[in-house]
Amino acid sequence: MVSEKELKELISQVLKEIGTNNNDEKVIEKKENIEVRSDLKDITKIDLRDVVELKNPANLAELLKYKKKTPARIGISRAGVRYTTNTMLRFRADHASAVDAVYTDVPEEFLKENGLFSIQTRCNSKDEYLTRPDLGRRLNEEAIVTLKEKAKKSPKVQVYVSDGLSSTAVEANMEDTLLALLNGLKSYGIDAGTPFFVKYGRVGAADEVSEVLDAEVTCVLIGERPGLATAESMSAYITYRGYVGIPESKRTVVSNIHKNGTPASEAGAHVAYIIKKILEAKASGQDLKL
Repeated sequence: MVSEKELKELISQVLKEIGTNNNDEKVIEKKENIEVRSDLKDITKIDLRDVVELKNPANLAELLKYKKKTPARIGISRAGVRYTTNTMLRFRADHASAVDAVYTDVPEEFLKENGLFSIQTRCNSKDEYLTRPDLGRRLNEEAIVTLKEKAKKSPKVQVYVSDGLSSTAVEANMEDTLLALLNGLKSYGIDAGTPFFVKYGRVGAADEVSEVLDAEVTCVLIGERPGLATAESMSAYITYRGYVGIPESKRTVVSNIHKNGTPASEAGAHVAYIIKKILEAKASGQDLKL
């Protein structure tokens, strides 16, 4: 049986291993009989490409070169047959970030600050959204009425935002991407419709948006399925003359929009250029030759 003193010593040792400076002032508060420490560092903020866990790598320079090319967990260490404490804690933390990205909603305040009105698909909850992808591809009746009332009719290009599978990605990337995208379209002299937000949306919801608003091109900025490398990846799906039931091969995609992928502002400008090419070719997806 481990004593309380031995347990505290073990916890202290673990904190040292993950980089906590025990000389710093420790702020501890009691909350529902749980000790909450405010001096702990967020280990998910550390770039794994800069971390070498192997104690004696045969070729450190070569290992670092490989690690710089991918966020994958290369060169992790172990203690016997198990992962080291650092590796396991980071794995659990990244998994928790991915779960949070899926289940967290985009705050209404964030949407209002960016001038986006909100509509919803036929899903009534996050659980239904995850278990019924078909409902996430269709707008509810109220959403269709709202679009007809608030959004510009027959735009050349309709750009909107959707939470998808990562609300975190939307909060992290949407502002800069949307601004750069709309400014890019304006510089090309391309008419853009009224931006808005679709809650519980799948990519396919863009097809009904296209039909309702009679948009020539529809572009949705949507949160992608989070992984252990990042929970903040957003993509832009662009469709020429979309309609409900259109083949997925008709879509053009710009993916990996996040700080360690394609930066948000750069992605927005690139998407605007691709939309220009789509309008010129009157085609998207496999039909588009870039």
